[in-house]
Amino acid sequence: MNVEPIVSEILKRAAGAARFVVAIAGPPGAGKSTLAGALAETLVAGGERAAVLPMDGFHMDNAVLEQKGLLPRKGSPETFDVRAFLSTVAAVRDNDGEVLVPVFDRSREIAIASARIVAPETRIILVEGNYLLLDEAPWDRLEGAFDLSIFINPGIEELERRLLQRWYDHGYDEQAAKRKAFGNDIPNAHRVVEHQRPADLVLTDF
Repeated sequence: MNVEPIVSEILKRAAGAARFVVAIAGPPGAGKSTLAGALAETLVAGGERAAVLPMDGFHMDNAVLEQKGLLPRKGSPETFDVRAFLSTVAAVRDNDGEVLVPVFDRSREIAIASARIVAPETRIILVEGNYLLLDEAPWDRLEGAFDLSIFINPGIEELERRLLQRWYDHGYDEQAAKRKAFGNDIPNAHRVVEHQRPADLVLTDF
């Protein structure tokens, strides 16, 4: 995908701003992290200071999810430390000194605290995650937190194909892959698509 038009829109809207925060939202499998990475790379190559802030770093630990009975639903809105995420987004937006943020290690399925720095001189922050535009509490408290919002929605049929393929790529057979995808990922995808606040830009062919 050619990200130059999106980069141009970001730079136009960010003109004169010391800190500009972009939301890249969408259902699981939509390509949010791919787009965020491509935008950051293009912005940096053009001389901007840009960084990605993934929502995934705010996953609750598996031990906490197990205690809450939510481990099978890991990745759903209820399985994130929303309070910490809201505080971090607010701190990043206020740009009052460096902000240490967690990073999710997918190979170990754990979030590592204070694993990345958002420096004061980083002008453009690309926040990416499933629930940035969710209209449900407490996620709806993010309304007004972003200077520009982008929503990726390639359609439920395409999302189902991608999410099933994701589990096939992890070595699951057809029955297990369908159980994983239709038991959690695809219901989350429907929830995101059907309960999102309006976005400034909507991408359907990513």
